[in-house]
Amino acid sequence: MLVIGVVLLLGAAILAPLAIRAVRRWSLQRGMAEVRPRALATCAGRQVSVSGTAVPGPNGAIESGLASAECVWHGHEVLRHYWALTRSPETAVHDRERASDSIADYGSSELFGIVGPGNSADGSPVLIDPEDAALSGAHMCLQRVVGRPQPGVPAQADDLLPRVKGKISGLFRGETIEFEYREWVLRPGDPIVVHGRLEMRDGRPVITAPLDGRLRIEQGGDRPEAPSAHRATDALLLSGSAVVTACTGVLLVFAGA
Repeated sequence: MLVIGVVLLLGAAILAPLAIRAVRRWSLQRGMAEVRPRALATCAGRQVSVSGTAVPGPNGAIESGLASAECVWHGHEVLRHYWALTRSPETAVHDRERASDSIADYGSSELFGIVGPGNSADGSPVLIDPEDAALSGAHMCLQRVVGRPQPGVPAQADDLLPRVKGKISGLFRGETIEFEYREWVLRPGDPIVVHGRLEMRDGRPVITAPLDGRLRIEQGGDRPEAPSAHRATDALLLSGSAVVTACTGVLLVFAGA
């Protein structure tokens, strides 16, 4: 019995590190799925994909520039529609067709947060730095067309132009038809998926743009795979086996002494 007990203790010594490693791996994956700051902090300097709910940043919710809608992120674009002259290569007749150019494009850069599904915004959420981020699926909260002033017709008030942020630029080709303003927002509570690089700032995890690309934020996008259930089962089985083996080995050693 003494020999069997010693063998079991040696087996428990082998199983213990494997069990600890399995438990740590499962705990880390679960922490990332629940967007726990401490778990994500272990991924500093690495690419991550995190899914959760958008929440206001350290300074609270913000207001969009054109529609004044409450949000955590907003962006807008101004399109100039114009008549472009074209020439048929067969008849050499000039004609015109409708075209458009983007003359302003802006996205807010205020930090906002992400929390795990079902969690509240209380505490310290993982932060997102949306500087020059590529967003998809954001809500369009405004679309307005302002026509070019016509002779003898009262000009339509354009109260949006003074609110446009960023630089207005571009080639003003052809005859202007109208200007189109469009604005998108991410609202508090929107489900989002963020793909970027995690870094630590003042002790807090922040998801930012990777070194060789842009931060990607998807509103309502496909969520990364949840931690596999078999990992939890593996961790439980290894831990239980190590404990049972060690206890059995101790009992046999004392019984055979």
